[in-house]
Amino acid sequence: MAANAKKKRVKSDNRWLASNPSKRWGEVFFLLYTPFWLTLCLGIVVPFKLYENFKELEYLLVGLVSAVPAVLIPIFIVGKADSSKSWKDRYWVKANLWIIIFSYVGNYFWTHYFFRVLGASYTFPSWRMNNVPHTTFLLTHTCFLFYHMVSNMTLRRLRYSIAGLPPYIRFLTEAAWVLALSYFIAYLETLAISNFPYYDFVDRSLMYTVGSLFYAIYFFVSFPMFLRIDENTVDKWNLPRVAIDALGAAMLVTIILDLWRIFLGPIVTTPESRQCIAQPGLAWFSVQNGST
Repeated sequence: MAANAKKKRVKSDNRWLASNPSKRWGEVFFLLYTPFWLTLCLGIVVPFKLYENFKELEYLLVGLVSAVPAVLIPIFIVGKADSSKSWKDRYWVKANLWIIIFSYVGNYFWTHYFFRVLGASYTFPSWRMNNVPHTTFLLTHTCFLFYHMVSNMTLRRLRYSIAGLPPYIRFLTEAAWVLALSYFIAYLETLAISNFPYYDFVDRSLMYTVGSLFYAIYFFVSFPMFLRIDENTVDKWNLPRVAIDALGAAMLVTIILDLWRIFLGPIVTTPESRQCIAQPGLAWFSVQNGST
């Protein structure tokens, strides 16, 4: 009995993982799922240059094979913590919904800031929505699930470590960590896909440094907001609240990105040949800075 009590105490003191059993299972599942799609994309497709023979269908299939299991597997493999819960009360459902909304807005709207402000372009064959490849909608979902699980665990551990400090020190420390982690992840992703030639930039070195800061704005907002979902075992989130929270986070990111566009402007000059005239993407991009 003493051994069991000690085991339970150690488990409860593990401040990397959530105290909410459903959330803990969901976070562990998404982390364990990550090597599958990472190996597929960065361990097989890119290094072996399989993409050179891909057309629209093959790119879409890569996205579907990467993203869909993150939703399907937990339906059939139900964690012990979720076995007595309705599907709508399970953390993995809420996490998927939040990331689906946030990443959809990111692709549909914010990708055009990458085109306009950072000089990025997609040149691989793809079926598109608002001039954004469908594949990127799917791959972004898996990437963002992984990033936000890492953020959840590190922020939780940090909060536990600095719990005894004055409030303003805790706030500054947490803010510094969110900024550092956001930039690191944005930079790492940009570097990781550098061997894929059909996601191109006018100035790649500027994209690594300044562009990664622009991309990190996504996570400055999303990391602390996403952590709040079911973090307090007393404060249960329902799906409408999850959806509204994700939309709120997306709106805040949109405002910050557009302020950058207006007041700081592009980091590069995009050649006219690389601009998409037929599908400008966002109506307000046609408004000149001088009249905003």
